[in-house]
Amino acid sequence: MDDSWVNEAERIGADLHLELSGPGGRRAALIRALREAVRSGRLTPGTRLPPYRSLAADLGVARNTVADAYAELVAEGWLTARQGSGTRVADRAEPLEAAARVPKKSPAHARGPRYDLRQGVPDASAFPRAEWLASYRRALQQAPNEVFGPGDPAGRRELREALTEYLARARGVRTAPERIVICSGFAHALRLLFQPSGPGGGSAVLRGPLAVESYGLGFHRDLLTAAGVRTVPLPLDEDGARVDLLARERAVLLTPAHQFPTGGPLHPARRAAVVDWARARGGLILEDDYDGEFRYDRKPVGAVQSLDPERVVYLGSVSKSLSPALRLGWMVLPERYVDGVLAAKGEREAWASVLDQLSLADFVARGAYDRHVRRMRQRYRSRRDRLVAALAERAPHVGVTGVAAGLHAVLRLPPGTERSAVKAATWQGIALDGLAEFRHPEAPTAVPDGLGGSVRAGGGLVTDGLVVGYATPSEHAYAAALEALCGVLPPA
Repeated sequence: MDDSWVNEAERIGADLHLELSGPGGRRAALIRALREAVRSGRLTPGTRLPPYRSLAADLGVARNTVADAYAELVAEGWLTARQGSGTRVADRAEPLEAAARVPKKSPAHARGPRYDLRQGVPDASAFPRAEWLASYRRALQQAPNEVFGPGDPAGRRELREALTEYLARARGVRTAPERIVICSGFAHALRLLFQPSGPGGGSAVLRGPLAVESYGLGFHRDLLTAAGVRTVPLPLDEDGARVDLLARERAVLLTPAHQFPTGGPLHPARRAAVVDWARARGGLILEDDYDGEFRYDRKPVGAVQSLDPERVVYLGSVSKSLSPALRLGWMVLPERYVDGVLAAKGEREAWASVLDQLSLADFVARGAYDRHVRRMRQRYRSRRDRLVAALAERAPHVGVTGVAAGLHAVLRLPPGTERSAVKAATWQGIALDGLAEFRHPEAPTAVPDGLGGSVRAGGGLVTDGLVVGYATPSEHAYAAALEALCGVLPPA
């Protein structure tokens, strides 16, 4: 490899942006600007500064002005100057202001949790690096020149075509490439739908109020609230969300394949009923299919979108199936909303990486995505079975629900023990969530027992529980994570 350009860059020094202002002339202003750049951390220890002549030309000042400023800062200890090495930022443990401003982390906080049992995160060690690299290389080699210029806000045609075929085959979605808009994930999709767009803050594509399931991610509710959307909770029972209680809401957000976090599917009669509601009231269904590929003890549950593509916005991503780091998702839209969403998407800075889109298109088209999902389905089913077996042996009084699909389980706890169990887990370095964390602030404080195919059924309502993700720990750490979890569960 020819590294002459690296050596040349080292000889020339860093490119600096400095604002020269304030009293005392150009020399004093330059000294202040350099001090502030070091103090704030913009210039890190060891950074080589430009030669006098280069910086003087950049700033429009005399060469001697730069030389004098450097000399004073060397004398003060901010900079160092050595023959043949140029002028550099002096070695410091950290910027002065940062040292005073940033609190020191405890060792435990710096290391993170010993065992990560939070929901919603796949096993990072299982990312298909070799297969993805092959797709990325192929995408890069075959990409036409136009890929590296301004693109289509809807996303690359190659990916939209691949998704059209895959979603029809795997999830029963009925659509066409023209009805798909690529986004960076579910939260981005909500912003495109509900937040006012354009330089003048134009009208949003959709407006509230929005009905939501009484248990769900608080982050999504906060995002909607910030966009001025009122969310109305729908109660849950053993058949899923009570869509019969929909009233004057303009739209409803559902997780029909696998209710999050309680785990049950929406009953077929309610799937039909919510579509009838949308047709009769001119409403819209937002279908969050966040982990629809992962099912274990039941037949696949197809998308509600297939019942009426003009009344459902279907939302999906690769955050559970591949990795949240890819930042790739999709919206399958009724025809009447496509233009509004594209207008809301606006500037290219909000678009997903084109090369990642082309890589995913190749990954899906050549079957690598299907192979990965099947492989992970087997792995996660084994993880789930080991969790259930450990609880049956060590804590048989703790019920397990919501495990017929997905990447997490809900553990039913004795009433009044959730908070202490979460606290005990934290002390033992276990990251997990209490069920109450996901409850809508206006929702009732209980959910039905046995949702989603409970492993050990029981009567009554769940008032206390833990939401335990079994996908995140690596294989070598999983047994220890289960041992630690069982150790913090409350007694019978």
